[in-house]
Amino acid sequence: MQFQDVVFEKQDKTAVLTLNRPDIRNALSGERMIEEIEAAISIVQEDEEMCALILTGAGAAFSAGGNLKDLQAKVGMFAGGPDEVRDNYRKGIQRIPLALHHLDVPTIAAVNGPAIGAGCDLACMCDIRIAGEDARFGETFASVGLIPGDGGAYFLPRTIGFSKALELAFTCRVLDATEALGIGLVSEVVPQEKLMDRAMQVAREIARQPAKTLRMAKRLFYVSQGKTLEETLELSAAFQAICQHSPEHARALEAMAARKKQ
Repeated sequence: MQFQDVVFEKQDKTAVLTLNRPDIRNALSGERMIEEIEAAISIVQEDEEMCALILTGAGAAFSAGGNLKDLQAKVGMFAGGPDEVRDNYRKGIQRIPLALHHLDVPTIAAVNGPAIGAGCDLACMCDIRIAGEDARFGETFASVGLIPGDGGAYFLPRTIGFSKALELAFTCRVLDATEALGIGLVSEVVPQEKLMDRAMQVAREIARQPAKTLRMAKRLFYVSQGKTLEETLELSAAFQAICQHSPEHARALEAMAARKKQ
């Protein structure tokens, strides 16, 4: 596929997906960008060698969320009456959270600048968030008379807790990177010029592990959300049985035994 609104690259076992519309601050509401994000995620999912996906933005913003000009003009995904708009969301931007949620490969959001509205939610759709010093985060939908239509009500509370998520959604307060770190919205803050290097370093650490094991571990953690302890233990036993009969496990044991003999 020829990508235009995103840049998609593979570097060994890591893929990098860069939102590439800095002219509109990497707004997510355009059909082409949504299609390209979905296509890139599908490529990563189908490549059994891939161990990590880094998601970032070109220019000064990670993503400013929806395109406010289109919203005001009621064009694109914002066109039509209530029923049409509902279907536009289902057929448009909501494909992104579904694609990321179903991706078994670990994901890292390298938040290079403002992540506002749907941009904040996009960061929360990733497994790990690393922020540059210029990063900003805001669940600001209510400030323009909207609610998060892209899954933010699902992802944000699971990232920072229910009460804190409601506070941010109700106040529309924008956090800087340091405050985001303090509430657990990001796992670390690094100097702006070192953001991608740090994201790649984390990706390489992840990629040292067997690709199939990473996928199974990620799926177990996500499927276990909302399950009882008994259900989680049953899933864990089944997944573990599969892992213990994998060639990756056998090779790891052989390598450990060889190191002990040295």
